[in-house]
Amino acid sequence: MLKYFRIASLLEGISYLIILCVSFNFISREFVFIIGMAHGALFVLYFVLSLLVSHKRSWPVITWLLVFLAAIVPFAFLFVEVFLRKEIQKNEGIT
Repeated sequence: MLKYFRIASLLEGISYLIILCVSFNFISREFVFIIGMAHGALFVLYFVLSLLVSHKRSWPVITWLLVFLAAIVPFAFLFVEVFLRKEIQKNEGIT
């Protein structure tokens, strides 16, 4: 499940940056509905997976909160990526 969350995190972060590109007129406003719907679905997926993974991995509430807030801050998904890679390496080391 951690690998799926990592993929969702990357997709959500990239979709957020694309939404910001629309805001700064780098991408035409014709695509706002399509991009917005995709970003909204990815955000909900990110939220649900973050709850499931945090429960399964027994993360403290503050860790989950920081991971969740990273979905709101541009480029913060890169820090989550580093964190999740370390978690995956820990998990593979145990197995």
